Amino acid sequence: MTELADLFESLEPELVISGFIFTEGPLWHPSGILYVSDVDAEIHYRVRLPGNGVAATREVIREDSGGANGAVFDRQGRVVICEQVARRVVRYEADGSITVLADRFEGKRLNRSNDVVLHPDGSVYFTDPDKKGLPGEEKELAYAAIFRLGANRELTLLASDINHPNGLAFSRDHTTLYVSNSRPDPHLHAYDVSPGGELTRSRVVCEMPYGPAGELDGVPDGLKLDGDGNIYSTGPGGIWVWDSDENLLGLVELPELPANLGWGDSDNRTMFVTARTSVYRLRATAPGIPVQH
Repeated sequence: MTELADLFESLEPELVISGFIFTEGPLWHPSGILYVSDVDAEIHYRVRLPGNGVAATREVIREDSGGANGAVFDRQGRVVICEQVARRVVRYEADGSITVLADRFEGKRLNRSNDVVLHPDGSVYFTDPDKKGLPGEEKELAYAAIFRLGANRELTLLASDINHPNGLAFSRDHTTLYVSNSRPDPHLHAYDVSPGGELTRSRVVCEMPYGPAGELDGVPDGLKLDGDGNIYSTGPGGIWVWDSDENLLGLVELPELPANLGWGDSDNRTMFVTARTSVYRLRATAPGIPVQH
């Protein structure tokens, strides 16, 4: 049986860079940079990774980023990113401009667009959890949701049956979509994905209970799979890991509570983890499922 230690070269995370307020949305580019959002500061950065004795550096891409959070590349290599404060999904264009892809559904403002993944057909799936603390007069959608944004920008409601969908990730064959549910019933969720892209057979994979301090000990959040089908989700206490049969293998602890993670480096075996004020990395034994870029 697979053990947690089998999935990593070491369970000791390496610090990449620090000095942020609340890091999110790690997205690696083969030029050797890592996109990182400081959600609370509302600044989006490029982090140039350390190597050959040179420390990591960062440069600002955008200030007033709208609370940029989860990000992915589209099939043309453009960054598509959820802005949870601005309550929209946008795309970065080559000329530096920003295109708003979605900010309303059926005329009503999104709640809190959070994380996003790419489907092979070019559409993107994103989570829109209920905006915690959003005043009643500002709340327009009566539910949390998972949406599909088609290549033609058509927005389709796929699911609204879980309370706070957060991170999401496809299996390698794109027949399963895993989703982390943050609150009030923290757990890993899953849906079957039909050939037409609809979500069916909604089910709970595993409960992820809060620690003694409640949400202060972390909530189910960022989510990724590797090429062998193992599942990794940030959550209470660290990174929760399941094998391809959805058996819980254990927890990877970090110096700070993680919020999200992403794959990178030339072999796609480095797991970059955004954890509160810092970014860490771990070397995995299997490559992550590739991200389009």
